[in-house]
Amino acid sequence: MSLAYDAFDHTTALALRLDAELRRAHPRTILEAAVETFGDRLALVSSFGAESAVLLDIAAKVKPDLPILFLDTGMLFGQTLDYRRQLAEWLGLTDVRDLRPQYQDLAVGDPQAKLWQTDTDACCNIRKVLPLDRALGGFDAWITGRKRFHGGDRLSLPVVEQAGAQIKFNPLANWGKDDLDAYVAEHDLPAHPLVAQGFPSIGCWPCTQPAQEGEDVRAGRWKGLDKTECGIHVARAPGAANNVGGDI
Repeated sequence: MSLAYDAFDHTTALALRLDAELRRAHPRTILEAAVETFGDRLALVSSFGAESAVLLDIAAKVKPDLPILFLDTGMLFGQTLDYRRQLAEWLGLTDVRDLRPQYQDLAVGDPQAKLWQTDTDACCNIRKVLPLDRALGGFDAWITGRKRFHGGDRLSLPVVEQAGAQIKFNPLANWGKDDLDAYVAEHDLPAHPLVAQGFPSIGCWPCTQPAQEGEDVRAGRWKGLDKTECGIHVARAPGAANNVGGDI
């Protein structure tokens, strides 16, 4: 027990130090520091969604063989699957890993693929949280594309934070929509095809709608529900595993 908590305390101290050093740094500088600190024990989690191209382009420039973890839930828009293939090739990313829910989890928890109609948290747990937990077991740190301007729980998002026994980097935390748009224009990055159809944030098709003018960027996610995250970014207790028993 003491060894586990010693390691947890070390992770806490490292996260605080890195956040203090990087909290105003450019996203590329943050990514470079993450790679320098963790090397092959670092992964980037990406939805290949509406804003994903910016972080993925920076990652490709820093370390094109960085493991990219993509959650293929079985309920993504076909346009997202096409975009994932095309963007990875466009950017020259060489280690994109498709994470899928386990057959046993689906057979027991969602045999008819209708769980989203009655319990979105449980659906996300089977299709996102558990597959990501399994994949992240081989890493000490991971990178997300979250930003403060998304609102909700993300308003106080640090650049570097602790996630259980791991460290999580949020290189784009400080950037707003104008920063993202400027980067896309400067580097001529291809857009997700659903953006032009009014989707500023894109998840699984049953739980994603276009956002109306003037609404929050993530307003179309789980519309009408008291839910803003899938479970993969929920805080863990000290020493806990990275899953939730019950969110790039």
